[in-house]
Amino acid sequence: MGNRWLLDELAHAGPEHLDPDFVAGYDRKQGMPDPSVELAALRAAGVTAGATVVDLGAGTGRLAIAAAREFRRVVAVDVSPAMLDHLARTAEAEGISNLERVRGGFLTYRHEGAPADAVVTRHALHQLPDFWKAVALDRIAKMLRPGGVLRLRDLIYDFKPSEAEEVFGRWFASAADDPRAGYTADDYAEHIRTEHSTFRWLLEPMLDAAGFEVVDAEFPHPCYGSYTCVLRTA
Repeated sequence: MGNRWLLDELAHAGPEHLDPDFVAGYDRKQGMPDPSVELAALRAAGVTAGATVVDLGAGTGRLAIAAAREFRRVVAVDVSPAMLDHLARTAEAEGISNLERVRGGFLTYRHEGAPADAVVTRHALHQLPDFWKAVALDRIAKMLRPGGVLRLRDLIYDFKPSEAEEVFGRWFASAADDPRAGYTADDYAEHIRTEHSTFRWLLEPMLDAAGFEVVDAEFPHPCYGSYTCVLRTA
């Protein structure tokens, strides 16, 4: 794929992800997400201790570091140098030695070595417009072994277009008041305007076209959900 028409993922990641001060408080703002949920999903899908796991959009590395304690090889991929620097410091402090860091994104990461057993991506795919989401999912499929697992969690819309105003109104009402403690209504509104969350009924055909079978889907809220997918073997 020529660089002339390749999307600049760093430009779409949001300027705050390049700010070390923002990165330092990122996990708190995210609500300190528990990586055990994603690890349990991988285990349930048959991913074992000897696996190679790629974390695309690894951020500060909470999930990647937890995965490195359980799986043989973990590759943490992110476009942000500030995120990767934070991850490196944490991994060193915790004595993690089987975690590789790669600066890259969905469209530029080149997997080396044996095919991955699993790819995990959490709250990152929405940074790509839909055309590029489809390209990214195809690239993920190509880095996985047949029967490999994709665990995808993101801001995904599970409602009809005509319901948008009502759904977003309820979402804003549940937002944090303090931007240091969580995402505010203004944060949500900026996400809707400037990022690329898509409808569930558009994303699922992309997964299918890339060769994935959805084995589990959970949508606890109409604005976000998760999938466990297995790459079809034929």
